[in-house]
Amino acid sequence: MTLAQAIAENVKDGDTVAMEGFTHLIPYAAGHEVIRQGRKDLTIIRMTPDILYDQLIGVGAVKKMKFSWGGNPGVGSLHRFRDAVEKHWPHKLEVEEHSHAAMANAYEAGAANLPFAMLRGYIGADLPKVNAQIKSVTCPFTGEVLAAVPSIRPDVTLIHAQRADRKGNVLIEGIVGVQKEAVLAAKRSVVTVEEIVDELQPASPNSLVLPSWAVTAVVAVPGGAFPSYAQGYYKRNNAFYLAWDEIARDRDSFQQWVKENILEKTPEDFAQYAKPAKN
Repeated sequence: MTLAQAIAENVKDGDTVAMEGFTHLIPYAAGHEVIRQGRKDLTIIRMTPDILYDQLIGVGAVKKMKFSWGGNPGVGSLHRFRDAVEKHWPHKLEVEEHSHAAMANAYEAGAANLPFAMLRGYIGADLPKVNAQIKSVTCPFTGEVLAAVPSIRPDVTLIHAQRADRKGNVLIEGIVGVQKEAVLAAKRSVVTVEEIVDELQPASPNSLVLPSWAVTAVVAVPGGAFPSYAQGYYKRNNAFYLAWDEIARDRDSFQQWVKENILEKTPEDFAQYAKPAKN
């Protein structure tokens, strides 16, 4: 289906939405369509929220963010995120901060339909003092005290991948973060891909396949991860990450950028960035 149709059918106001991708395959095209459709009151989840979540927060689409690290990778702060936390612009933002390990375990617990995840973590850390969702449990067999966090069960997960076949099976190659767990934990999932092929043929030993039964919608959006990269298709645009620091510092320049580059664009515009560039 089209991206507009996939988002309209699967992302609703008030939903809990995960948009995962670690360093590459970040679902920018899908996130921009969420903005174009004016979704509000979202709870967004991501282990490493960067520019895409800065944009969603800045347009007022988000009421809460659950995360384990937030920033412009290699550059600095997320200024729209900071403005929402510090000055409540465009409105107050609730935050729930965890460690990477807790987030990964919580996704895995959600994928397994378990109510919570437990881990050896948060020992000597201060996060439990500011996050009431971090608890402890005692092992009934050894008496060991372990950290516990609620499982992550999104209403919908959005990811980008390299390829899908015509049956809806999806291939992810390169750095794999928690895309698999995030999709399996969700009630619904939308996967944008660089291309749809007759047969999936993994080119990298570090790859995984999401089966069609776990995927709600597949959309071909060449370039859909730009300005992050898609291994085997195009490289990361480091210049954009540097430029974003200046764009996002000022509310007016941010709003003008969103108008020109999201609201007045279409998913097809991403295709210009999908130039062959093996990396």
